[in-house]
Amino acid sequence: MRLAEGQVAVVTGAASGIGLAMARRFAAEGLKVVLADVEEGALDEAAGGLRENGARVLAHVVDVSERDSVQALAEAAYDTFGAVHVLCNNVGVGSGAEGRMWEHEPNDWQWAFAVNVWGVFHGIQAFVPRMIAGGGPGHVVNTSSGDGGIAPLPTASVYAVTKAAVVTMTESLYAHLKAERAAVGASVLFPGPHMLRTGLWESHRNRPDRYAKERPRRTPYRSLDQWESAMRAAGHEVEFTPVEEVAATVVDGIRADRFWMLPESEHSDRKIRARSQSMLDRAEPSYLESFILDRGASDDH
Repeated sequence: MRLAEGQVAVVTGAASGIGLAMARRFAAEGLKVVLADVEEGALDEAAGGLRENGARVLAHVVDVSERDSVQALAEAAYDTFGAVHVLCNNVGVGSGAEGRMWEHEPNDWQWAFAVNVWGVFHGIQAFVPRMIAGGGPGHVVNTSSGDGGIAPLPTASVYAVTKAAVVTMTESLYAHLKAERAAVGASVLFPGPHMLRTGLWESHRNRPDRYAKERPRRTPYRSLDQWESAMRAAGHEVEFTPVEEVAATVVDGIRADRFWMLPESEHSDRKIRARSQSMLDRAEPSYLESFILDRGASDDH
C-alpha cells in the first residue's frame, strides 16, 4: 500500500507510547489521524500536540473492550473524514495476575482478554467491512508481542496467551481478506526488538470496576523503572527500543505489505527456531527451561 497525503489512519491506544508514536509518524507522512484511547486527559494532550504541528486530528475516547464504543469510534472517524485507510489495533494491558496459573483470579484473565483480544476483534468488525466497501487500498496492523506471539514468558502468562491469540486472529484475517480479493492488507506487529518504555506496566490505572481485583495483591505493582533498577542491581543492563523505531517499522511494513512486522533480532530468531524445532521433534518445550530452572514466580505486569 502506498501511504499518501490525505489518507486516514486510526490508532487505538494512541495517547502515549507506541500508539502515539505511530500517530505522529502517520501525521508526518501527511495522513489525517484518529487518536483513540480510554484516558481522556492524555488523549487531549496528545491530540493538541499533533495539531500544533499542523496535523488534522480527531480525538475520540474509546473503551475497546466494549463493542458499542468501538462502533462509535468508527462512526466518528467516517463522519469526520469520510474514509479510513489504516487501522492500528494497538491497545494492550497487563493482567496483574499473581502466582501460578491455577492461582490467578478469573477477573485477571477476563480483563486482559476483553482488551487485548476482544478489542482487536471489535476493531476488525467495526472498520474492515467499511474499508473493503470503500474499494481503495487499506491496511490493518494488530499489535502482538514476542511474549506469546513468539513464545510465552511464563511470568506474564495471561498477557502471553492474549498476544498469541492476536497472531492467530491476524493470520486468519489475512487469509479472509485474500479470499475476498480485498485491497486491504493485514500485518501483525511485534514491537521491539528490545524492551519499550510504555505505559503497559501501569495499565492497572485504567482497570474498570467490572474487572476489579477480587482480593488484595500480595505484592505492590512494580513500575518499569523499579524493574529496570532491580535488573541493574542484579548485573543485567536492559536495552530499550525507542517507540519511534516501532512506528518506522509499521510504516515500512505497510508500504512493503509485510505480514510479519518483526524487527531483526537474534534473540527472537533463536526462540522461533527453538520453538519450531520442539514442535517438529515432538519434544518437550526446552525453550522454557530458563523459567523452570529459575522456578520463576509468576507476576503479570
